[in-house]
Amino acid sequence: MQESQKNWFKNWFNSPYYHILYKDRDYTEAQLFIDNITNYLNLPEAAKVLDLACGRGRHSIYLNQLGYDVMGADLSVNNIEFAKQFENEKLHFQVQDMREPFEVKFDAIFNFFTSFGYFENEADHLTALTAIKASLKEYGFAVIDFMNVHKVIDNLVEKETKVVNEITFNIKRWAENGYIFKNIAFEHDNESYDFTEKVKAFTLEDFETLMHQAEIFLLDIFGDYKLNKFHKNESDRLIMIFK
Repeated sequence: MQESQKNWFKNWFNSPYYHILYKDRDYTEAQLFIDNITNYLNLPEAAKVLDLACGRGRHSIYLNQLGYDVMGADLSVNNIEFAKQFENEKLHFQVQDMREPFEVKFDAIFNFFTSFGYFENEADHLTALTAIKASLKEYGFAVIDFMNVHKVIDNLVEKETKVVNEITFNIKRWAENGYIFKNIAFEHDNESYDFTEKVKAFTLEDFETLMHQAEIFLLDIFGDYKLNKFHKNESDRLIMIFK
């Protein structure tokens, strides 16, 4: 398998077209979730918080506005270069792979909006969880907000066309061999582009197995951004609190 296919996320998340396609995401809903989860965790004032796989830093900025000392980390050099314009005394950004533990320890680590499960090598997912655990303070908490794969697969839209900024994105989705794929093909400035997102279709049981291997304690599970109970066939999200 070519390196570009194995590490597709490095190329796609670094691409300006990724941000064009997803520019209309609901950030009001995201901020509601951040409000709810930080209140639930009852974090100390000026808590040290890591936004892991932070993208261009929008959620890191909001966490900082809530009063937290925030580090945003992402594998994409372009994303971090963009985010650095928003840095202040208590908001910093750095390029880092989630498979590597951080030198500093955090009161809370947030991995928002299905930013997990990208690795080709199965062992890397366990490595990432172990790194999260190693980066937490003794009384810190971590949160992974993942898709509910049962509902996603049941409602998969196989083909879709989206026009954004006068670019026509042709999208195909399918589930295969324990992964969910999303192919995005388009043309722009007489160039053809083709990216395929690939995310491991982790169920709650899969996460429980990984967490057991990483000696992580799963404390609570929610099924949406209002922190309602998780229901396997109905919930929009799989939100896990652990330490």
